[in-house]
This record gives sequence, C-alpha cells and structure tokens, in this order.
Amino acid sequence: MSISRWTQTAGLLACLALAPANHAAAPACGGHGDRGTMLVSSAWLAEHLRDANLVILSVGEKSEYDAGHIPGALFVDYMETHTMPEPGHGLAVELPPMAELAQTFGKLGVSNDSRIVLYMSHDWNSPTARIFLTLDAMGLGAHTSILDGGFPVWKGEGRAVSAEVRKVTAGKLTPCPQSDIIADVDYVRTHLRQPGVDIVDARDPEFYSGARIPRDQRAGHIPGASNITFSTLVDDQGKLKSVEALQEKFRGAGIKPGDRVVSYCHIGQQASLVYFVARYLGYDARLYDGSWQDWSAHQELPVEKPAEAASAKQ
Repeated sequence: MSISRWTQTAGLLACLALAPANHAAAPACGGHGDRGTMLVSSAWLAEHLRDANLVILSVGEKSEYDAGHIPGALFVDYMETHTMPEPGHGLAVELPPMAELAQTFGKLGVSNDSRIVLYMSHDWNSPTARIFLTLDAMGLGAHTSILDGGFPVWKGEGRAVSAEVRKVTAGKLTPCPQSDIIADVDYVRTHLRQPGVDIVDARDPEFYSGARIPRDQRAGHIPGASNITFSTLVDDQGKLKSVEALQEKFRGAGIKPGDRVVSYCHIGQQASLVYFVARYLGYDARLYDGSWQDWSAHQELPVEKPAEAASAKQ
C-alpha cells in the first residue's frame, strides 16, 4: 500500500497534545517511544493498574481473553486493526485510513492522553508488535508500551487474573499521522544497497534463501537484504532478548549505528517485531507494509536467490 492511501486524510486531522508515559508535561504531538517507554515489566504494570488514563489491550484469541485476562484489560480484535481483502484482491495486513483507526481504538477507550499497554494473551508477539506499529503511526507511540512476556509471564508470576469485562467510555482520539513509519515499494526500490539504509527480511531462512517458495509468489529475497528472523528476537518465555543480544544480532546483519532499518516479511506482520526492536535499540526504522507479497507481484523488480547461486557453484 502506498503511503498516500493512509495519509490522505492527514491534512484534515488536528494534532492534539499527547500525554507521555512517565512525565507530567505533555510532549509535542506524535514522535516515538524509546527504550524507557516501549517495554514494561509485569511489576510495573501491577503498580499502575489503577492509573486513571491507563488502557490495557489484550492481543490474541477472544476465547483466551474470555477465559481470563489482566484486570481492566479490554480485547482488541486484531483483524480490525488492518485491512484484509479477499484473496487475490489486494495486499493483506495494510494500514487502514487514520479515521478508521481512530474509531477502532476510540471505542476501546483510547484517547490522546491515554497510557496504552499491549500484551499478548499467548504467543502473538508479531501481531502485538504490529498493533504497536499501528498506534505509532497514529502518533501514539510515545506513550504506548508492550508488556514484556505478555499474559503467560503475568499469570506465571501468580498475578491477579479476571474474567470481568469493564465498562468502556469511548475515547476522544484524534490521530496525528506519522510519515516516518511506512515505506512503500518505490522507497525500497530506490534505496537498494544504499549505504545507511538496511533492508531486513524478517522471514524464516528458507523463505529468505529461496529454498521454500511462498504460495503464488516468487522465490528469494529483495536484493541486498539481510535476514533477521523475527522469532529469534524473543526468548523461550516470549520476552524480548537482552539489549546486548539484540544489538549483536543487528550488528551481525551488517546494521551500523545511525543506519535506517527497513523491515519486511510476507505481508507486514512478522516484520513489525523487527521494526519494534529497531526502534527499541534506537535505530530509525520503517516497515515495508506491502512486503514480499507486494515486491514479488512486481515482475519487473529483481530478486536474489542465494540457494540457486550455491547450487550453480556445485
């Protein structure tokens, strides 16, 4: 999806002051979080459960939420946070127009001064990161966090669990669209192998190498892209790995301090976790929302298939 599709109403949306995560003074509209705000622990959340402006959103299956959730949390339907056309009729998991997103999150009580905490109910690390990216694109990233380890860690620590669904008052939400989050196919095409811009493939290695071919798509990866598989960024508990381990993984992919990281995957979900970690580590980050589904469909665009190249040398 092109950037213009979801920012077409941006000129009609006024920017309101946003309440920050940890400070009393309101920051300028928009901006992004940092290492001090993007991730919160279960201990932090337990201490802040009664904060007046706190909105906790559970990401996962509705049945998991119904069976028990963090007290006060509301269920956010992942399918409502992105576009999902009929097969063969457009790109999947694209960012919707800002006005639609304002309605989706506003009905969950999100306002411009909300402190938002997302958590996965089971193992939905990448969908949770995708919703974080969506809120970041709306200008709410500076006061949105992900609960490290999600509900499994919360419950495993013996913390309070509830089946009660709290009453919600619709929030007063005016998005402040950010233009430095989504990259389109033209941006990626014109920045291939450009120093300071790192294209990162978040898919499993067999897709990156071309050994396994996605359905109805081409084999291989975007030329010059490195591979950081999204699932390698979290540990067995679903917690984000240490800063040192994450930095080492990015260095191993050839990413240098000050570089811009442009991540992609199959349809823009898995790569959202790479986007989140890149921001968390302090990199300038973008998500190629169309991802391989989009790139592969452009038959004029080149692909790299190192698996074939290796076979040819044998």
